[in-house]
Amino acid sequence: MTIPPPAEAFPAAEKSKRPGTTWQIVAWSLWDWGGAAFNAVMTTFIFTALYLTGDAFGGPDRASAVLGLTTALGGVAIALLAPVTGQRTDHSGRRKLWLGINTLIVALLTGACFFVQPHESYLLLGCLLIAAGHVFFEIAGVNYNAMLLQISTKSTIGKISGFGWAAGYLGGIVALLFVYFALVKPDVGIFGITSADGMTYRAVAVFSALWIIVFAIPVMFAIPEAPRNPNMPKIGFFRAYLELWHTIVRLGRTSRHTLFFLIASAVFRDGLAAIFTFGALIAVGTFGFKPGDVLIFAIAGNVVAAIGALSAGFFDDKVGPKAVIVTSLVGLIVSATALFFLEGKTAFWIFGLLLTLFVGPAQSSARTFIGRLAPEGQEGELFGLYATTGRAVSFLAPALFTLFITQFGSQRWGILGIVVVLVIGLALLLPVKKPELHTAGR
Repeated sequence: MTIPPPAEAFPAAEKSKRPGTTWQIVAWSLWDWGGAAFNAVMTTFIFTALYLTGDAFGGPDRASAVLGLTTALGGVAIALLAPVTGQRTDHSGRRKLWLGINTLIVALLTGACFFVQPHESYLLLGCLLIAAGHVFFEIAGVNYNAMLLQISTKSTIGKISGFGWAAGYLGGIVALLFVYFALVKPDVGIFGITSADGMTYRAVAVFSALWIIVFAIPVMFAIPEAPRNPNMPKIGFFRAYLELWHTIVRLGRTSRHTLFFLIASAVFRDGLAAIFTFGALIAVGTFGFKPGDVLIFAIAGNVVAAIGALSAGFFDDKVGPKAVIVTSLVGLIVSATALFFLEGKTAFWIFGLLLTLFVGPAQSSARTFIGRLAPEGQEGELFGLYATTGRAVSFLAPALFTLFITQFGSQRWGILGIVVVLVIGLALLLPVKKPELHTAGR
């Protein structure tokens, strides 16, 4: 890998860069809208929370522990695969192609959840399919994030990134509403589907797969393929890991704060992911939420998260991404700690919504932090390293979530495991130098 030169070396590139059209920005954001079917419907609020961790699969404590373990293993797989897939994509100039391929794989894995029948013997299959979906969704996200720099400039990257995250949250609302009123709530849903043999939730998997595919199509037509960087030769599987190590070493010598941010973001982003992965499970298993409660909270939470992401975009372009991330992490730590000590649905409504308010800004500004460091022509490379380091510790939050549950015998203690990860991430972020807005390469 080649280390990107300082962002200040690209002022001319930034001045000549044309911003994306409105249609390109909307099409790009629709991928996030479609991805909400996997993130919100499958892994957060419906399939895992109401079906996979239900009594038919052994109860919430055991199912949560198995889901945490498989998610941790999926994180290890991402850490091992991202260097190879990311580098090959960057070097080949086929960013859009591999975004499409990996998105299709996510959709197929999601659809395969239809075969998870309501019996404890199918728990591992369901958890493995969800974990594998996370692997390919993250790899697709490398290409998707790099596309952000094709449609934004240094003065708009925050707003466009926030718009993309907001689209994901709003897409989650629409998908959740359809799933609930067409499949989950009625005794007989569309096409005569009933709850017999878990068919309600198995049909949700099919719907989610189709939703992902449909809303991934616009970006494939609206945004042109990124040109190949001729200075990046093709590399083999094992060579990719050697190059990754060389890159990290050179970053430590020439751009330490970039390396420091990659390490810090790897930790706190894992905590953010855990909030969405296990949040609804905690609502049901610890705070006594019913299916209808979960849906109403999901809708309210996505609205609040969208507001947070849009607001983050504005502040990101004004005061920089670091201030947004630090503020968000502090808010998350306080809110999650309060949930650990408090009881009842009202407490979860108050502090759970605060969690959703702060998650979006932290996610969006972490992406723009890297975007402001990425020079012209090497966007995918730096985002590939961002994904690689991010998933290198992606087992941490699921592992601590599982460890705290198994050690203390209650799902509630899993909250504290997530808080520990967020605190470590914040501590690592504080010494990192923020990118200068007026000299950013993008």
